[in-house]
Amino acid sequence: MKKILCTLAAATLLMGCGGNAPKAEQPALNLMKAEDFTATIDGKQVGLYTLTNGTITMQVTNFGGRVVSLWTPDRDGKMEDIVLGYDKLDRYVNNTGERFLGAPVGRVGNRIDEGKFTLDGVQYAVPQNSNGHALHGGNKGIDMVVWDVEHVSDNAITLHLVSPDGADGFPGNLDILMTYTLTPENEFEVTYHAKTDKKTIVNLSHHSFFNLKGEGNGPITDHILTINADYITPTDAELIPTGELMAVEGTPFDFREPHAIGERIGEKHEQLINGGGYDQNWVFAREDNGQVMTLASVYEPTTGRCMDIATDQVAMQFYSGNFFDGTYNGKYGKAIKYRESLALETQKHPDAINHESFPSIVLNPDEVYTHVCIYKFYTK
Repeated sequence: MKKILCTLAAATLLMGCGGNAPKAEQPALNLMKAEDFTATIDGKQVGLYTLTNGTITMQVTNFGGRVVSLWTPDRDGKMEDIVLGYDKLDRYVNNTGERFLGAPVGRVGNRIDEGKFTLDGVQYAVPQNSNGHALHGGNKGIDMVVWDVEHVSDNAITLHLVSPDGADGFPGNLDILMTYTLTPENEFEVTYHAKTDKKTIVNLSHHSFFNLKGEGNGPITDHILTINADYITPTDAELIPTGELMAVEGTPFDFREPHAIGERIGEKHEQLINGGGYDQNWVFAREDNGQVMTLASVYEPTTGRCMDIATDQVAMQFYSGNFFDGTYNGKYGKAIKYRESLALETQKHPDAINHESFPSIVLNPDEVYTHVCIYKFYTK
């Protein structure tokens, strides 16, 4: 795999995008109401928190640590909410549609084959909540519980969760600190720090669904995507990795140069058939050195919105919204339709615990798990 410098990666990815959104007087944003997110769940207070850096505005609930809305300007300064979400807390609590909208996922994001893994000769089993396999941490994970609000300011919120030993079958008390920050550079920065009192496995990720046109405003197949990755981890028909690496060269998975998402999504490639479109893990062309690097970019031509993805992780799941079918609505009453959103989830490889050749997701009591994911917004 070729090695690159962060500056070169950024230069390649930003080609065709640049500049800042012009300042324009805006009407009041159609923000979600705090009273619709106020409740007591499992003895903990749940609320809605509104953050802004003066240009972009985000709303977060501490139920599952979810991003509910994220408003950014287009090239003309017009604001739109570019993430999928619901307008009331009970829709998240009762899971009336897609469970993972705007949420952190874990303890282990993505899939674990048959929900089974072994640590130091002890076999563990976690809920098989997706076609006989574990997905995004099991039945409750870290997204269906109330996080404690440690600190909140105008542009940042820090949330804390202790996932107890045995939660969803995982060993160890996992202590997680997560911070969302809207930076002066118009970045939405997600940082995780986690530690355990017993050997365990951790692979957290963030699962906002984006549409740079705005929620419910049309397909994402015309979004232009760049991913600086030479390989994907191919899967079987149940989306479980085979343990191999597949070169993207000459395939519909080669986004090293910009391509429209819909340009090759209909090709008769086994991996596209398995995922119903794009739903694979891309392995970044980078060293596993812990540096935060810009490694992917999305551009939406009609609005001019651009989003860069920077991370210290070695891989990213790209999902093109293949399983939404319009049977339920988002927070503004518009149907959540087929391929009208995308997720870009920085991570280590899926099912890594069951493949020795994959990067380790084991966390020991004397270690600290860290993860940085940054979504940066600007316009062309």
